[in-house]
Amino acid sequence: MKYVFYVSFFICLISLNVHAAIDINSYSSFVSTIEGKNNDAKVNAISWLSKTDNTQRQKIIFSAWIKGQLYINKKDNRLYKIERVNEKTHSFSIGNGKNTIILNKKGFKKIRVNNKLRNELKMRLAILNLKDKTPSIREKAIKVLMDKVDFHLYTLMKKHNEVEKNANVKQQYKLAFANYQARNSLGEDQLNAVVLLGKEKHPIVYQTLMEVVTDSKNPQVVAAAKYGLDTYKQQQRIYAGVETVFFGLSLGSVLALAGIGLAITFGVMGVINMAHGELIMLGAYTTYVLQQLMPNHLAIALILSIPAAFIVSGCIGIMIEQGVIRHLYGRPLETLLATFGISLILQQAVRTVFSPLNRSVITPEFMSGALTLNPMLMLTYNRLYIIFFCFAVFLLLLTILKKTPLGLQVRAVSQNRPMARAMGIHSQRVDALTFGLGSGIAGIAGVALSQLTNVGPNMGQSYIIDSFMVVVFGGVGNLWGTLVAGLSLGIFNKFLEPWFGAVLAKIIVLIFIILFIQKKPKGLFPQRGRAADS
Repeated sequence: MKYVFYVSFFICLISLNVHAAIDINSYSSFVSTIEGKNNDAKVNAISWLSKTDNTQRQKIIFSAWIKGQLYINKKDNRLYKIERVNEKTHSFSIGNGKNTIILNKKGFKKIRVNNKLRNELKMRLAILNLKDKTPSIREKAIKVLMDKVDFHLYTLMKKHNEVEKNANVKQQYKLAFANYQARNSLGEDQLNAVVLLGKEKHPIVYQTLMEVVTDSKNPQVVAAAKYGLDTYKQQQRIYAGVETVFFGLSLGSVLALAGIGLAITFGVMGVINMAHGELIMLGAYTTYVLQQLMPNHLAIALILSIPAAFIVSGCIGIMIEQGVIRHLYGRPLETLLATFGISLILQQAVRTVFSPLNRSVITPEFMSGALTLNPMLMLTYNRLYIIFFCFAVFLLLLTILKKTPLGLQVRAVSQNRPMARAMGIHSQRVDALTFGLGSGIAGIAGVALSQLTNVGPNMGQSYIIDSFMVVVFGGVGNLWGTLVAGLSLGIFNKFLEPWFGAVLAKIIVLIFIILFIQKKPKGLFPQRGRAADS
């Protein structure tokens, strides 16, 4: 009996503590509650704060808490919004709205958040944003609340919709109301809601229509829901194919950039440069270094890294040509072995300077996020910029080769080296500049690649084989062939990956190129004239 009494007394104490924590009647008790560990009490505190009339304070607290930026000062028990808790950084006091400098970071305690609290906070913040002045924020708030609409929220959103003037926001309200009616209404209202949902592309359509098919006893409603599901799945397959093509184009753009530089050196000079992948790597590391030098200006650092990577990789390429390759012209196997040794040296040099660990290059804000064409199709900005960047570099290089004296000399040397020498062209100088140009473009490819993957000493090895495949498949020395080959191989690879996996997809692409070269040894766009005969 004695043990039963103690256990009962202990349970009562816990119950009293829980109820005491849930009893919130002031802002100070709200602060002390969210500092604790009782998640139910924290949910109750969020509900209490959402009923106060200080909307601005609610938004600041909810958004900071969601992002993990909400802290409490142990001395004054006030809440602060802090992005990074470091000494001599700024902290924003939510109580008085002032910025202060952190002198002792140990004086701040982080308000913890879990998935349950995060979902509750997002819902409360979205309800507040229904009254925001910015239409895009109101539209986003409706999307967050789409699957959380109950009768109370439905009534509230109806009132907001009556005074709403923006067409896009009203369309989102219409979808939210249809989703609610499809789940909760009966008869004609449910049928009309299901028909309307069947024409939408929002992800919630599938979930709602599946529930209607399972729960509804009205055969007309079930038939309309099934038709809507079939339409939704068909649209989903179409847009999935479009997204696959987009990812293939972004991969193909990187392959084309890497292959263009190799096409110049391999096509013009006949040099098998096995260090081409390491020149790509140097361009990527140049981007990383500039970001370390300019941590507060990531966008400017990325833009500056384009000419910087071209110069760094180009100069290294000229040094390789002048120091090694110029003594091995006419001996392709020896150039292959020599450049392979150079690639190992460059890899080890990078390991010595930067360590063998991979480095992460931060994507600037203007390349973050995605372009949302509709709820089923989103194109990420970083890949979109890389595609445009590839075409810009290609057109610039084409202009250099077609419209400048250097380009004329490069084409003359590639077509007939003895005749070019007889016409007074300094072929050794042209070789050095050509190798430097191809190496510089490899460095630019590294800049683009740094936005898609981590930067490491071995990253070049992953793309050297792909670069040779692009050059051979497109036609040696043909820039248009290299561009078409890179883009087509990228798309082909992305279509195969879901079926066979990344490794097996590359093997299939390699087998395809081997079989293709058996039929057309000179590639898709073979050179004609003297260049093809030499």
